Amino acid sequence: MSDSTSSPRKPVVGVLALQGDYEAHARAIEHAGGLSREINRADQLAEIDGLVIPGGESSTMLKLIDYENLFEPLKTFGQSKPVFGTCAGAILIARDVINPSQASFDLMDIGVERNAYGRQRDSHIVALQAEGLGELEAVFIRAPIIRRVGSEVKVLASHRGDAVLVTQGLHMAATFHPELTADSRVHRMFVERLNR
Repeated sequence: MSDSTSSPRKPVVGVLALQGDYEAHARAIEHAGGLSREINRADQLAEIDGLVIPGGESSTMLKLIDYENLFEPLKTFGQSKPVFGTCAGAILIARDVINPSQASFDLMDIGVERNAYGRQRDSHIVALQAEGLGELEAVFIRAPIIRRVGSEVKVLASHRGDAVLVTQGLHMAATFHPELTADSRVHRMFVERLNR
């Protein structure tokens, strides 16, 4: 006799594995109840339910994306599937990028300024209050600042008056590094979006 109460399928979350600490994101996804897959080719996108674009250096990441012919496949993926961008990933999924201007996937109606907090020495860790999550430890490393949020963007957490964790439709963006703490609640929030 088969068991009709079998557990639901775990969502498969890809992590763009070109630059940044994608292995830490993969661990956080597993802790959050998802299955992680490293993604570095366009054909792998068909195997995943959602995608994390990690931190790193956004202009370098764009060069690697172009080198691997991933720009259009990633943009197309994000038009129908959830994407979570952290730090440089938040820059890449924004509509507008300044300081300087650069290409992006235009998946969220946000305007982002690169390296807006200053140099590496200006990196910092703070406690934030996030809607639906409570207090979070947020690690900012050469972080961007979200300077503009569109009318359909929901701000879940702010720091120094600027949005740092936002959602819109399928997508999420964080200007900090949730993968650098032992707390997987931000990743769990994204994984749960894949189960809707």
